[in-house]
Amino acid sequence: MTRQRLRSLTIALLSGALAGPALAQARGEITIVLPEQPSNLEPCGSILTDVGQVLSQNITETLTVVDPADGSVDPKLATEWEQTDPLTWRFKLREGVTFQDGKPFDAEAVRFSVDRLTSKAFTCNNLAKFGSDTITVTPVDATTVDIKSTQPQPILPTLISVAMIVSPATPADKATNQPVGTGPFALAESTPERIVLTRRDGYWGEAPQVAKATYVWRGESSLRVAMIQTGEADLTPTIALQDATDPARDFSYLNSETTAVRIDMDYAPLDDVRVRKALNMAIDWEGMAGLFGDDALRASQMVVPGINGHDKDLKPWAFDPEGARSLLAEAKASGVPVETEINLVGRNGIYPNGTEAMEAMMAMWADAGFNMKLTMLDVADWTRYLQKPFPADRGPTLLQVQHDNNKGDAAFTVPLLYRSSGSYATLGDPALDGEIDAILAATGEERTKGFQTLFGKVHDGLAADVPMFHMVGYTAVGPRIDWRPSLATNSEIPLSQIRFK
Repeated sequence: MTRQRLRSLTIALLSGALAGPALAQARGEITIVLPEQPSNLEPCGSILTDVGQVLSQNITETLTVVDPADGSVDPKLATEWEQTDPLTWRFKLREGVTFQDGKPFDAEAVRFSVDRLTSKAFTCNNLAKFGSDTITVTPVDATTVDIKSTQPQPILPTLISVAMIVSPATPADKATNQPVGTGPFALAESTPERIVLTRRDGYWGEAPQVAKATYVWRGESSLRVAMIQTGEADLTPTIALQDATDPARDFSYLNSETTAVRIDMDYAPLDDVRVRKALNMAIDWEGMAGLFGDDALRASQMVVPGINGHDKDLKPWAFDPEGARSLLAEAKASGVPVETEINLVGRNGIYPNGTEAMEAMMAMWADAGFNMKLTMLDVADWTRYLQKPFPADRGPTLLQVQHDNNKGDAAFTVPLLYRSSGSYATLGDPALDGEIDAILAATGEERTKGFQTLFGKVHDGLAADVPMFHMVGYTAVGPRIDWRPSLATNSEIPLSQIRFK
């Protein structure tokens, strides 16, 4: 090969190498790399991180939105609202709005969307946030709806912020992976390799700067960061603590997530409170903190500080391995089959260092005398254990979970996790159900104190779960875009908030 030909080939190879990132970084286009493939694109599952970060406020919108900075409820597809009686709220709807398929947004579309959400014709994770309540929508006229609940809901404008409004052409009796909403972006492509959203004409609000967003997924945090470094991607919402090394690129943010292990109380030995307390006492929490970062807070309850109902005086379980062994021995002496194998079910990619956390906890539980096995699942299989109906033959199970509440009130947590009818609940206590219903109907100090008392009962008396940490998140942001994470980042990444430098 001549020197001239070698030089020409080298220039060609360099040009090709540079063309990839250049094309990926075309003006107005961005690439977001997620830690896992979204389990689906059903708007009724947008409370799940993997779904909400793609759909929420991009394809689908809601009547109201909660400001993550202060918890206030702001207008979106509804412009104003008022309570007309203890069970009814009246909402005025934004005019001149259309869905991405051209159909008009009106009172009938709101009725259809809420009926679809509450029909139980298919699994709807968002419905879980309403607890045991049933809501119905009655159109008053084309731009006005009455939303009625079966029990008083003093924060219904906040609750309704999880009800995604979809086109009336959406199938009513089955889940969809072709979402159509009123948002500024439409679904252009969905394959096992990528999801593509494109900016649409005719959006009722301000046109975003982003014209096209491509979502890809990579399981390794270090690989996601490398993609930001090379320009292959512009944003990754979740990276591990050990990869957040560049202050100009990596940003920490207060997170609304609480990590925990849910205890399934339907099977021995987990139906014995001594065993559940021993699970909490057997963990070296100070050692575990190294996986979560210095800013993560030990949790004693499933809502973060700042949420109405959080009890700052409720103390988390302390590391007491001898106490854990003593409780197990006491339970065994009274006939509890403590030697039964317990299945610890984790989720791949649930949060950075999530697998390592489960491996560490399993080793600590084994040291205390538990018989554990670890099963790590992808999100679709893991979800079968998260939401009712649980697998019928599951046996004694612990489930790695992460619960998000950035809505300002413990109503988005308590009925979901602890009421008998709660979609994620393993408790079944009619007396506790009555207490929860009374708290949800209360306002002011009575409501706050009620939640705090309940969290104390769940933690100290029932040991219903293993609270771990209130999380701090870390993101990596490329140099082309101006965007910073917020308390809501684990629930949504509104593309309209992204600006180009």
